[in-house]
Amino acid sequence: MYAVIQTGGKQYRVEPGKTVVVEKLAGDAGAPVVFDHVLLVSSGDGGNVTIGKPTVAGAKVTGQIVEQGRGEKLVVFKFRRRKNYVRRNGHRQNYTAVKIAAIEG
Repeated sequence: MYAVIQTGGKQYRVEPGKTVVVEKLAGDAGAPVVFDHVLLVSSGDGGNVTIGKPTVAGAKVTGQIVEQGRGEKLVVFKFRRRKNYVRRNGHRQNYTAVKIAAIEG
């Protein structure tokens, strides 16, 4: 069984027991999380697939926060030739790792 959820402006394919890394959510490690924006639910055998318009009514995905963390450092480098313009900046994106417990719907 799997589902497609939407959170943080992105869509994720999730399955029970798997861990998914999403945009930062409020809560500490061990806190429960419920995703209500379920776009698709499948039984996994290829037979029953429910597609929402835009979401599946009554469907939800529950999980538990595993960790709150920060991603790898990215270097943002801006440069304009012959203009003496150079900017170097770093960025680390916050994320939340969620272990999917159940898919209902």
